[in-house]
Amino acid sequence: MAGTSARPALRERKKLKTRAAIRKATYRLAAEQGWEAATIEQIAAAAEVSPSTVIRYFPAKEDILLTDDQDELLLARLRARPADEDPLDSLRAVVLDAVTASLAAEPEETRLRTRLIVEIPAVRARLTETTARTGRLLGSGVAERTGRSPDDLEVRVFTAAVLGALREATVHWAEHGQGDDLVPLLDRTVDVLKAGLTLRSPGPARP
Repeated sequence: MAGTSARPALRERKKLKTRAAIRKATYRLAAEQGWEAATIEQIAAAAEVSPSTVIRYFPAKEDILLTDDQDELLLARLRARPADEDPLDSLRAVVLDAVTASLAAEPEETRLRTRLIVEIPAVRARLTETTARTGRLLGSGVAERTGRSPDDLEVRVFTAAVLGALREATVHWAEHGQGDDLVPLLDRTVDVLKAGLTLRSPGPARP
């Protein structure tokens, strides 16, 4: 029994290592020669795997940038938040913690990814799909915390609105040269949602 349980764990570690190698190779090639010029064959050679392995792990080339094996971890962290915490604050905490960790561990990769989201239409379109998948997963955690069904309209709208707003803030950051700190910008975005989406005129400029 111990050997049987160890083998799946070993296979899973090997899969994660392979996915990480593919991502690392992709970022390096994209930085060196541009996203469009980096082919699946080149990525495979740089990661020392076959092209079919790249496609098996990442059916779309854009998925290499946009999927990071963190969704299940986000869900676990959401479930671990205090039971009486407002769901919006819970989502804020887990997402901002994840972004902070990503910027600390892989600053150049994170900046390149967000720049490509702005520059490459196919990457931005795929981001919408991956965000929706993440939203459905995290929606199950929101549902558990609120005593609702994951398929409730309110749960789906709430989760999609939060992640959609955070995605748009990230795009805004990239479009404006990534000059500001991303995490405070995301925090400000959640504040907008928390205020009930009210939007007032900024008023006349001060002299």
